[in-house]
Amino acid sequence: MTKSESAQIQEPRVRLWSVRFLVALVLIIAGIAWMTWYYVAVRPDPTVLPPAEGSPKAIADLERWNYVIGFGLLLLGLMVSAHRSTPLGRGRGVVVGMLGSFLIGLLWICTFYVFADDLSDIPVFNDLGQWNLVVGIAFMAVGFSFATKWE
Repeated sequence: MTKSESAQIQEPRVRLWSVRFLVALVLIIAGIAWMTWYYVAVRPDPTVLPPAEGSPKAIADLERWNYVIGFGLLLLGLMVSAHRSTPLGRGRGVVVGMLGSFLIGLLWICTFYVFADDLSDIPVFNDLGQWNLVVGIAFMAVGFSFATKWE
């Protein structure tokens, strides 16, 4: 192949901002925002006596289910981003997503075990208790969804 022929061969352009990628970003941001809003603004402060009720009451009554909603959106967004049409679903992005998810899960579980005696100072960890193990394992499960896309 001559130099002029090799210059004519071009890689197909892949769009960075696909609809699937935007949906994944919205899901991830919505999950983080939901948990942050619940923890900062809605959750009743456990250190105040007598305990005050959270507001809005409908969201405060969900209690730990707020974390299921938040982490569910976050992890679903990560799983949606493991598709080939997104930057994390092809090439080096798969490795970054896979290793990142595995490491976040491992760090989550290790942090829980190290500070299990007194979780009162660590936000989110203090509300979840033993459910922190489920969160860590869920991040690792998302890592496996990236691993299935690795070539």
